[in-house]
Amino acid sequence: MRKHEGSAKINQVETTSDNLTGRGGLALFVKYLTGIGIYALMDENFGKMRKSLKGQAIWNIFKQVFCFFFDGTSRHVSHFDHLQKDEGYSGVIENNQREMLSSHAAKRFFKGFNWLCGGVFRKILKRLFIWRLNLEKPDEIVITIDTMVMDNDEALRREGVQPTYKKVKGFQPLQLIWKGKIIDAIFRGGKKHSNYGNAVVNMITDMVKLIRSEYRADVTIIVQLDSGFFDEVNFKAFDALNIGFICTGKMYDGVKEQARGHKDWGVYDNGRQVWEFAEFGFRCDSWDRFYRAIYTRPVYEGEQKLLDFARQDNVIITNLGINPQALAYTSAERRQAWIQPKTLVQTHHLRGADELPHRGLKDFGDEELPFKRFAPNSAFYYCMLISFFLFETYKEDVLRDIVPITAYATTIRRQLVDWAAKIVRGGGKIVLKVTQAVMAAWHVDELWARCQNPPPIVA
Repeated sequence: MRKHEGSAKINQVETTSDNLTGRGGLALFVKYLTGIGIYALMDENFGKMRKSLKGQAIWNIFKQVFCFFFDGTSRHVSHFDHLQKDEGYSGVIENNQREMLSSHAAKRFFKGFNWLCGGVFRKILKRLFIWRLNLEKPDEIVITIDTMVMDNDEALRREGVQPTYKKVKGFQPLQLIWKGKIIDAIFRGGKKHSNYGNAVVNMITDMVKLIRSEYRADVTIIVQLDSGFFDEVNFKAFDALNIGFICTGKMYDGVKEQARGHKDWGVYDNGRQVWEFAEFGFRCDSWDRFYRAIYTRPVYEGEQKLLDFARQDNVIITNLGINPQALAYTSAERRQAWIQPKTLVQTHHLRGADELPHRGLKDFGDEELPFKRFAPNSAFYYCMLISFFLFETYKEDVLRDIVPITAYATTIRRQLVDWAAKIVRGGGKIVLKVTQAVMAAWHVDELWARCQNPPPIVA
């Protein structure tokens, strides 16, 4: 044996008739999708799209689309041709090869959606949201509304791709976020700014009505917004709905003048940074009423005290503490906590974490959409959102205690999807076999047991 050769040297490469896959973890995800009943929900809303019994069932198409996103190997629709020929992949998602989509079938599927499809997909997202609310039963619901720029600068021609505020051309959907999940969204062209039209008021109004009718009428709802949504029209609508809001204000001269004249400053310290804050009433000249304003200015950056000219001052606008109905259903202790300026500053500073789902979605899916027309891209985007929602619930229901809930898709795929596995048929059973090392490292038997009885969407 040569000096630098291993003792188990490979001498030849051959093919095998064994049914093998490199995506063994997909079997757990597919079993989870079956258990929660997502296919029935998709069939209920899109079943009429199937024009002939010769084609694939709608629920089976959606299953393959969800697995396509969850797998994440490629974002090109042409990848369906590769998957169609892979017996291991079809086996692990519980399909035979006749049931697998080709790229042409996938393209026909997405091109079958029209401009109005977004409303149906949004209905499904909201149904999933109510499912999680009924499982977790929160007394307070804090949601964040924000836009997400999808960079399609390299696309040669895409309907709806327009210049965005980030100086790239693309799409800019409006999204509603709760606990790491995108629970509602409006797919829009890139030039649609944060507060475009009546979308914000309509989205929040519909969501509040849904929560109070399908979950609980006596739940506290608080909306967080950035300065792009700083508008009295929004604030009036939130007040009329009797919900709270915490919004980043705009640094107008009038705000700065009131802050300069303020004498009584409080201090908020999160252990890493210190802020001074002052509270006063504020309204723009054209507004009908005053709202609470919490003006903040950082005192230290690391160990270095900031001079006045270097401070990044900020102002928070809220109705908490002046609209008693917004906190009418909280306990006296929680009500007192919510109206404290320190709580408002802390909550506002944590709003940045609520934007992490945007990063998570881009890691899970892709910013660049594959079609030239707006409607197919809209359907592709919403399928990605629903897949991402199911990915998040899969982590909570199945992968808890195995990986952190905050883990991104890339981490989950490398650790809990990319297993080598063998699919064996015999004795009237189909068995997925993994190595003992994989079984021991990731407790695959325990994960399999959890996938058998997940909480169903429709109880």
